[in-house]
Amino acid sequence: QVYLTESGGGLVRAGDSLRLSCEASGSDLDKLAVGWFRQAPGEEREFVAAISWISDLTYYSESLKGRFTISRDNASNTVYLEANSLKPEDTALYSCAASTRSSVVRVSKNPDYWGQGIRVICSS
Repeated sequence: QVYLTESGGGLVRAGDSLRLSCEASGSDLDKLAVGWFRQAPGEEREFVAAISWISDLTYYSESLKGRFTISRDNASNTVYLEANSLKPEDTALYSCAASTRSSVVRVSKNPDYWGQGIRVICSS
């Protein structure tokens, strides 16, 4: 079982930067791949980025690559998502998710565990 807790969301202005955190707890954390997703109001959930727990391999949505950076800190069991040059259309519920197969592609399509999500609101 894996538990994921997001933090760091809130209200920002267009052009601001923000760092979201996803703290993982549970078993077999070193086998995980962790990803970030977002769901804007009235839209379907979309994949943002993923990272492998045991390697430096990362995987990004092509449409969001460049403004979002995923990283991890194994010592604190935390995965970060840094978002730069935020736009009002980045307003969404951001959720982290994990796959126990350590595959960044798998977690982008079919995660095994989800966090509760955290809201980011970007005003113009």
